[in-house]
Amino acid sequence: MTTCEDGPLLVRGPFELLTQDGRTIDPGRATVALCRCGRSAAKPFCDGSHKAIGFRAPGEPDPPRDTPDRPGNGAGPDAP
Repeated sequence: MTTCEDGPLLVRGPFELLTQDGRTIDPGRATVALCRCGRSAAKPFCDGSHKAIGFRAPGEPDPPRDTPDRPGNGAGPDAP
């Protein structure tokens, strides 16, 4: 899976998409783009709506935050 900056999640290779009830979603192709902005009319697939609404999200994961099971990384809940 590849996270695209300001865009979708690209999934390539063998994968299976399931609904929350466990039903299979047929992607119809070997590579799919999954919506991250929430505005796609073709959810869970991306339809390019992120461009029209100016969706912004990094392509890299957020740094870990302090949690009760992961203390001491300096990025606690009150960190800027």
